[in-house]
Amino acid sequence: MKYRALITGATGFVGGYAAECLHAAGWHVSAIVRSTSRCDLLPPTVQDNVQFYDADEMPLSEIVDTAAPDVVFHLATYYTTVHSPEEIDALIAANITFGTKLLDGMAQHGVQNFVYARSSWQHYHGDVYEPVNLYAASKEAFDAMVRFYESAYDLHTIRLTLFDTYGENDRRNKLLAVLPKLAAQGKRLALSKGEQHVDFVHVKDAARAFLLAGQYLAEGHIEQCGNYVVSSGHAITLKELVHRYENLLGVKFPVDWGEKTYRTREVMMPWRGGRILPGWERMYKELM
Repeated sequence: MKYRALITGATGFVGGYAAECLHAAGWHVSAIVRSTSRCDLLPPTVQDNVQFYDADEMPLSEIVDTAAPDVVFHLATYYTTVHSPEEIDALIAANITFGTKLLDGMAQHGVQNFVYARSSWQHYHGDVYEPVNLYAASKEAFDAMVRFYESAYDLHTIRLTLFDTYGENDRRNKLLAVLPKLAAQGKRLALSKGEQHVDFVHVKDAARAFLLAGQYLAEGHIEQCGNYVVSSGHAITLKELVHRYENLLGVKFPVDWGEKTYRTREVMMPWRGGRILPGWERMYKELM
């Protein structure tokens, strides 16, 4: 049977790989995008094989009805480390309002299977809930919305908590994506002492976690519903990670350690709670 997926965030880093992974596994994939989304930057395998629906032109409920998904995958997000007052509306609209309207569209049309991305930053100091920043607080607020739809509309949900991800074609302003570019340009980068511990998972492994979660729900294994982490299971210092990345690529990165202070509410040790989705294993272990 060819399952049908409806995915948000397909033009993002993890979402794009998840869409590609679903297609490669034989799923029929539809994606919700915006009129400003850069679909042209996606790999040809995604551009040519995914049905795109513009949420600026079509109500979410109508998209859900037309796409008729077996599983909805929600990876769209508005990310910011330290928010500005001008970002608050966009943060709430993307991380709470959009997802809630999507859930309501699912409820209206009897779509019960939902897989979505959480953030490890919802667990500052390893607490069950303590947001590192407003972004993490908005993700927690969306968790509350999901719980309502689970209770009121029998929504079947698998939550995947993401840590850091890395991999090819990363357009984000993330450290492992920026360092090779700076090295090629001969520019230096000021960083903190690098004592904070990090947990990185390759984006292709993260994408396979979403695929596996979707397969469980599509096949009716609702006993697998719950919270899981997409984690290497390890934590190393940022400085050690960069050294390993240098050895992997055979490049010396132009980093000035200790030239910056740690951010307010810097995460010095990633959350170590949570459990791994049954059946999921990492294939890429070169850094962690």
